[in-house]
Amino acid sequence: MKNSLKPTLLACFVSVIIAGCASTEQTTNQTQTFSSPHKQTAQCLQWDGQPITVDVSASFKEGSTVKDFYSGQISTVQQGNVTFTPAADSGGLLLLESTHKKADTFSWDSASIYFVITDRFYNGNPTNDHSYGRSKDGQKEIGTFHGGDIAGLTKKLDYIEDLGINAIWITAPYEQIRGWVGGGMSGDFKHYAYHGYYAQDYTLMDQNMGTAKEFKQFVDQAHQRGIRVVMDIVMNHAGYATLADMQAFKFGETQNFDQPIETYLTEKWTNWTPAKGETWHSFNDFVDYGKRKSWQQWWGPDWVRTDISGYPSPGANDLTMSLAYLPDFKTESKKVVGLPTFYKNKPDTKAVEIPGASVRDYLVTWLSDWVREYGIDGFRADTVKHVEPEAWQALKKASSQAFQEWKLEHPDKVLDNNEFWMTGEYWGQGLSDSKLFEYGFDSLIDFSYQTDLAKKGMNCFSAMQDGYQQYADILNKRDGKLLSYVSSHDTKLAYGSIAKTLDKQKQLGSAFLLMPTAVQVFYGDETAREKGSRSSDKKQATRSDMNWQQFDAEHLAVKKHWQKLLQFRKRHQAVGAGQHILLSNTPYAFERRKNDDVVVIVYAGQMTK
Repeated sequence: MKNSLKPTLLACFVSVIIAGCASTEQTTNQTQTFSSPHKQTAQCLQWDGQPITVDVSASFKEGSTVKDFYSGQISTVQQGNVTFTPAADSGGLLLLESTHKKADTFSWDSASIYFVITDRFYNGNPTNDHSYGRSKDGQKEIGTFHGGDIAGLTKKLDYIEDLGINAIWITAPYEQIRGWVGGGMSGDFKHYAYHGYYAQDYTLMDQNMGTAKEFKQFVDQAHQRGIRVVMDIVMNHAGYATLADMQAFKFGETQNFDQPIETYLTEKWTNWTPAKGETWHSFNDFVDYGKRKSWQQWWGPDWVRTDISGYPSPGANDLTMSLAYLPDFKTESKKVVGLPTFYKNKPDTKAVEIPGASVRDYLVTWLSDWVREYGIDGFRADTVKHVEPEAWQALKKASSQAFQEWKLEHPDKVLDNNEFWMTGEYWGQGLSDSKLFEYGFDSLIDFSYQTDLAKKGMNCFSAMQDGYQQYADILNKRDGKLLSYVSSHDTKLAYGSIAKTLDKQKQLGSAFLLMPTAVQVFYGDETAREKGSRSSDKKQATRSDMNWQQFDAEHLAVKKHWQKLLQFRKRHQAVGAGQHILLSNTPYAFERRKNDDVVVIVYAGQMTK
């Protein structure tokens, strides 16, 4: 079957690639005072809009002043109690802090990370929209480049800072395959590597993303705002082999292959469109991947395993399989290799031979060089389960060294003494411990919150108690932490899938943003961004354009709510990394405590009509 398995035909399975390629309360018209915890009843708390008195004697000193961060109200602790009226738009929440507490310093354990698919966020430089001859499909534009770039991220840094974000995770900015592959199970759309998961040249900026100068400016300006930069990276697989790239690098023209690849068609692949009865997969019918020696001169059999004649076949286990039929890097191999063959045909690459280097050594060098050059603060590692742990350990070590070198070279730009940080996507990871924490990972992405707790917390905030307690109790006992999310580019978008109304999106934000973990906000969660066009690949719909044009009063109300919660998180490490202590069930009140940082969150209940 090797000769019949064509990479672009097999790209129809790209949609499955992980990471791109888990009590009725009686109300009265008087102030209510609650203290002792007791078993919570089945229905959610109800609140009549009257002031709420809460026993905070375990959290704040007698006579001290306490502020509700949400509304700005201040109350003095008297006989252990404070009294507040939750803001009308708070969803019944009080976010209590000492008026004398200064904002905390940054910690990755409690970070609020804004995940942006750069191409779908904001177009800051329209001149790069059609780099390498990339074009629109004139249809739904599901898998084409939409114009978002690094310059656009820079222009929106004030928005991100004001939101209360202290780290931003961007999709891989390095060069992707220049051509397209057939998208979806049925080849119903033209699919470029807009998401950053089809790597081609790790040493260069992808021109659709911008220039090295623009990237440097982005990182520097993010740092000036106290925002760390996390870069998505892939070490498991390369991008698909596409004829557009073979044409661009003149395979067959500068080497004595049996036939110049340019003669396969009379026009460039980038200009091809399906005729009647064809799909975007049909282009494979024009290419004989098995017989043309050109394809063997691509990455080369020492670098990847893939279903093309002349290459080693993929294996059956997680480490050697061809994920979504993408070429699998041989990171486990100890063999000394030279530069991939096509790099030698690539006049713009910065890649050079590394004496005595293996495939892993090259990838680790190329990726850690981004840290050394730009001061990247962390990596989000893609498809972690498909790469041996030793490779991740080597990457973390090299990147940590590169980060220290960057700090020494740029002392005026150093934010703090935090070390290089790495989180990873291990599909299905939840609260369970992982050996990966012993191989350089500081954190793993949490697949459990979205599936197990999100809807429950959205419908009733106080229903989060068991989940909050369990997360805090487990995570406070170990070094390995979690990065929780409610929306993802690989699972589903919260708004429309979990929250069906704008009010529900606000309530979802309450439960999610008060998780005792670091949190990942997917761009537009805070503005109820809607799903994009449908296709045979459902995950593509989660990657719609940022809804800048939808900032009406109703959507801004959602944003304001998420913003308040994010700003509160940013002020207090205790919110995302503190001990969780139940204070009261009616109203639902709990303390989060980390060292001398103490906050109390109170939920009065759902407002009665």
